[in-house]
Amino acid sequence: MPLLALTLIAWSHAGWTLFLRVAVPAGWGRPRRAAATPPAQAPTVSVVVAAYAEEAVIVSTVRALTGQELPAEVIVACDGSPDATAQRARDAGAHVVLELPRGGKHAAQAAAVAVARGSLLAFCDANAVWEPGALGALVAAFDDPGVGYACGRVAFVRAAGGAASNQEGAYWALELVTRGLESDWHSVTAGNGAIYALRAELWPQLRTDLGHDLALPHQVVRRGLLAVDVPQARAQELMVPSLEGEWRRKRRMMARMWEIVARDPLEGGLLDPRGLPPRYLLALLSHRWLRYASPGLHAVALAAGLRRAARGSAGRADRALLGAQLAVLTAAAAPARLRLRPVLLCRYYVLMTAAIAAGGLDRVRGGTPEAGWAPAEGTR
Repeated sequence: MPLLALTLIAWSHAGWTLFLRVAVPAGWGRPRRAAATPPAQAPTVSVVVAAYAEEAVIVSTVRALTGQELPAEVIVACDGSPDATAQRARDAGAHVVLELPRGGKHAAQAAAVAVARGSLLAFCDANAVWEPGALGALVAAFDDPGVGYACGRVAFVRAAGGAASNQEGAYWALELVTRGLESDWHSVTAGNGAIYALRAELWPQLRTDLGHDLALPHQVVRRGLLAVDVPQARAQELMVPSLEGEWRRKRRMMARMWEIVARDPLEGGLLDPRGLPPRYLLALLSHRWLRYASPGLHAVALAAGLRRAARGSAGRADRALLGAQLAVLTAAAAPARLRLRPVLLCRYYVLMTAAIAAGGLDRVRGGTPEAGWAPAEGTR
């Protein structure tokens, strides 16, 4: 049992990526399409920015969007912001600024979509700064009529003088490699909120009141379209400076993630296999289902290993696996002042795995109302 549980964890975190590194170059991925032909009429684009209390960063975000080579309608939806976010967005050149009552991020996005005129909808986090050419690269993915969703890449950068306790950058680097390979295999299993786009005609067909990062790609695939990774579309965001802050951010994210995974399975939930190609189902199983099951798998492996050790029935392999698990937990529990990279990575892994379980418990208890969303600490 410990070996099986740890093997499933290892497959999800590393084995799946290694498999794709072999399978995709070998031609086992989705068939290559002929070079996409740009449509006769260029698509119109609306970029939506949902914002709450973002006066410190909204100017740089809007200017980066209005400064893209490809023209687009920039809509800033202020979700009951108590500060000068709306005025600063106008001063920065936003084409439409909505001042809405507090209703949550998804309500703000929906209000912006309701007035958007573009045939493509792009979305940007309020603290994300898109690099020049990012919008053009994202939109070019839709030259292929089979693409319904496209996700760019966000780089999490550390603030000047920021602490190095948060190892999100190391995790994210591996995540982006896996995401690019999954796109070539079939479609991505998740995106990110900083830079992504969707065909506007799909919006009414999708559940958009859940976290777009996880909820949109698999819904698009169910409709026979592709959800692709666009490495050339790049943006930057500040990283949460401390591991404690990252834990709180991830815990909130995981509470909403469980709603997507477990809620309404008959309405296209993440656990619903209907309408999904077998190739994409394997990606979901490997990268999402097993990843979210990892707290339970770790608990099973550790409990079984301790039980065998207590009974004196543990073989050499059992003792090695148990020792490895205890070593990781010991490193994670080391004093915070110990800043060795292996220790920091163990601490990050243990806390982020625990955040999956903690988010699930929060979801069972009712979770955090979405109307309470706020900027993550240290990222503005």
